[in-house]
Amino acid sequence: MAEMVDEKILDFINAAEEKEDRKDIRNGLVKIRERYYEFEERDFFDERLKMYIPKDFEEMSLEARKHKYQSENRPDIIKCNKSGSICITLKKINSPLDEENVGKLKDVMKAIIKKRNPANVFYKDGVLEIDSKNIGFFEFKSYAIDDSLYNLMFFLEFEGKTLMGTFSCKHKECQEWRDIAFQVIQTISVKEDKGDEN
Repeated sequence: MAEMVDEKILDFINAAEEKEDRKDIRNGLVKIRERYYEFEERDFFDERLKMYIPKDFEEMSLEARKHKYQSENRPDIIKCNKSGSICITLKKINSPLDEENVGKLKDVMKAIIKKRNPANVFYKDGVLEIDSKNIGFFEFKSYAIDDSLYNLMFFLEFEGKTLMGTFSCKHKECQEWRDIAFQVIQTISVKEDKGDEN
């Protein structure tokens, strides 16, 4: 009898651990490193684009933006954790893009970043189909003054133009955050303009 109870307890523990391994940002708390995060769907660009991000990520302060993104051409939206070490950014670029050319744009952007900084280390790249949209992406390791960073850059067509996004964190934390970053991309949905229906 005691053996049966022990087996049931073991089954329960195994099931709980398996569930923790299958982190799903749309479904309850997610443990990343030493803490739990709750994700929620947020609206961007006048509710035309939605995606899940951590609930406690806030807009980066203007002072921190100027320090972290020194170019005047910084992202429109920068959501980050309290310390600013983990960021999700979005930027609308006034450059035409259609679904068929997302992969080409991804390749061109990757080549530009490679040329600009040959020390960057590139990992996986590709095009995902999410919610009937092509999303081009590539991942790379870049070097800051005092640390190395993991970057996941992604591109999609948004209202006929280019939308560029990034997820970045300290490289030493990327093992825990990489899968989460891809899940964030997979929650993107764009409200398509159906034209004048009247």
